Amino acid sequence: MKKLITVLHGFCMALADSVPGVSGGTIAFLMGFYDKFIGSLNALISGTNAERIDALKYLVKLGIGWAVGFCSSVLVLANVFESQIYRVSSLFIGFIIFAIPVVAYEERKVLKERWKMCFFVLIGAALVAAITYANTFVGGGKDLSHPGIGMYLYAFVVGAVAICAMVLPGISGSTLLLIFGLYIPIIGGIHDLLHLDFHMLPILIVFGLGVITGIISIIKLIQNALTKHRGATVYLILGMMLGSLYSVFMGPTTLEKPQDAMSLHTFSILFFFIGGVVILGMQALKMLSEKNSDTTAVTKENSTK
Repeated sequence: MKKLITVLHGFCMALADSVPGVSGGTIAFLMGFYDKFIGSLNALISGTNAERIDALKYLVKLGIGWAVGFCSSVLVLANVFESQIYRVSSLFIGFIIFAIPVVAYEERKVLKERWKMCFFVLIGAALVAAITYANTFVGGGKDLSHPGIGMYLYAFVVGAVAICAMVLPGISGSTLLLIFGLYIPIIGGIHDLLHLDFHMLPILIVFGLGVITGIISIIKLIQNALTKHRGATVYLILGMMLGSLYSVFMGPTTLEKPQDAMSLHTFSILFFFIGGVVILGMQALKMLSEKNSDTTAVTKENSTK
């Protein structure tokens, strides 16, 4: 049962990672396994042999669920993302709006104790908004059909930055891909690869190398930040989530064929609430899992008496 829950955790993370809005790290945070996830990545990179073996076992199970979820999501997203951009963006906004109070509730103790660090909310929001605004001068979706050296370098750097966002419980890595104009090309390339069309394979390999570089570079920093500066880090994360709302509203302008930014007229209240139901369902699943764990622990304790 525990193995299946870990696979389910990976599946849920992948659904979040594959769409702009909430990161897989946020889902891990909501479902209560974020510290274990980050600790396992850190152990895999710099732990003892025994710690690396335990971490690898856990991450393989998580990775299986992630791969299944990501591939399933990509097969759907590549077909509907551009044609249903405003409904999908409304869904993402639902993810973010409902996730913010859940994250704040989960971290209420540290937020209360470190309330003087609340200005990091403004820093996080301004950082994401600035990246989004700067991208309006770069243009919409990038053409990766005939990439040059510059585009390979660009894909590598964006991959490294995006994975940092994916493991942080804040702005989504896919949102960053959207901001930098690589979301549609990368998702489309993976979609083609799953259908045995390999024309995008070179750029995907370079992007993947950037992802590996990014995660090796950032994981120790994230763990130290959450351990030694958790209050400031959580406030920063909440700010980045708020800033990502602006990114999602501007998302349609970054498509290969740019469309108008989302407005109240194109906003879908139905898909917004569907996003909220998903987040609340995640939280309910976490609470149920914790309740089952507590029951199991009590049963074991009673059996040993």
